[in-house]
Amino acid sequence: MAKPKKRFICSECGSVSSRWQGQCGDCQEWNTLVEDAPDTKFAAKHNLASGGRAIAFETLDAPTKPLARRSTGIGEFDRALGGGLVPGAAILMGGEPGIGKSTLLLQAAASIAQRGGSAIYVSGEEATGQIRLRASRLGLSKAPLKLAAATSVRDILTTLGSDDPPELLVVDSIQTMHSDMIEGAPGTVSQVRASAFELIRFAKERGTALVLVGHVTKDGNIAGPRVLEHMVDTVMSFEGERSHQYRILRCLKNRFGAVDEIGVFSMEGHGLDEVGNPSSLFLSGREEPIAGASVFPALEGTRPVLVEIQALIVRLQSGATPRRAVVGWDSSRLAMLLAVLESRCGLSFSTAEVYLNVAGGYRLSDPAADLAVAAALISALADKPLPASAVWFGELALSGEVRPVAHANVRQKEAAKLGFTTACGPQDGGQNVPGLRYSDVGSVASLVDRVMASA
Repeated sequence: MAKPKKRFICSECGSVSSRWQGQCGDCQEWNTLVEDAPDTKFAAKHNLASGGRAIAFETLDAPTKPLARRSTGIGEFDRALGGGLVPGAAILMGGEPGIGKSTLLLQAAASIAQRGGSAIYVSGEEATGQIRLRASRLGLSKAPLKLAAATSVRDILTTLGSDDPPELLVVDSIQTMHSDMIEGAPGTVSQVRASAFELIRFAKERGTALVLVGHVTKDGNIAGPRVLEHMVDTVMSFEGERSHQYRILRCLKNRFGAVDEIGVFSMEGHGLDEVGNPSSLFLSGREEPIAGASVFPALEGTRPVLVEIQALIVRLQSGATPRRAVVGWDSSRLAMLLAVLESRCGLSFSTAEVYLNVAGGYRLSDPAADLAVAAALISALADKPLPASAVWFGELALSGEVRPVAHANVRQKEAAKLGFTTACGPQDGGQNVPGLRYSDVGSVASLVDRVMASA
């Protein structure tokens, strides 16, 4: 019998190589090639053009029973999912260790069980006694939730197949699952792929909503083969700094809803609490106006969130190399804004260190934050505080022009609701919002004049 040939699969792009090498030849990533166990079942060459069963095709307008979403009982979780759990959906949730993934899923599964639904929580990392201890701390000891500590996919599917399928199945985590059809230890590329495939197939056939917990790498990406993210319907990321009490549940991929919705939670002693007004959380502690601080009305999906942007300018001695440090924003975009301010307004940042921070550990990707960042930088450079009752939003072009942004009315209504009286933004972007005065900013030159003239 011929010895099976070894092959190595890149955990980033999925390319196959016949030998191990330090760098993947396709995606150019280092140390990503992992040995894959040969699958002897499909090693023989067969003609797949015959011998199978015929597939029945359907049209798009064929009458089908609509899939009704099921609420998890946690409004912020449902918001991030796009309205709730879809029957048969496979969800992959990643996040740093200790961020609260298991706590959130235990609360969601217990909530479904308490409202008459069937939910099963399978852990490959904890014993059932440890899960009960956490449930007792969360006040969920009386919830009729089924627990199991297992790592064998065959055992799990055999047990589930002997009874009615649950509405929710949580597997914590996919890296600890093991399939006896594949050689290799749990957590390897082949094991993660095979285990996930079997669990997802069960979810699709039986209509069970499946949630897989995934480990993350040091870069924050979900560990394992990249194909795992393609196999599931939804990819979610649970983010936040463990030094802060807030957590953000962000949807990175969603076949059944939008990917720009977020859920905001606060980590308390009794578990995760929903935050209905995130703006009050990210703007807490603003007593007196200081130089280099501006407020930006960000937009995450349909939810406006007001965050504070902080800038610090430190002058250096001649000849020293200035540093640029950014937390919560794109460093390349900061470099572009500094170039615009120097070129169009004559401001000098070349001999100064620039530090930019989004307060509370919030991460911004909205291009409308350009004007708020520029206002904070100018305020820090001139050492003049911005008006405490003003918000700033607008996208800056390389020409120095302030361009319109989407959903300006939603941003202004949120600012007025939180007590702000002035909104500074692009021309023709004002809305008739009661209690809020709109001020046009046509270019960065007019922005500099406004900040310099502020008290």
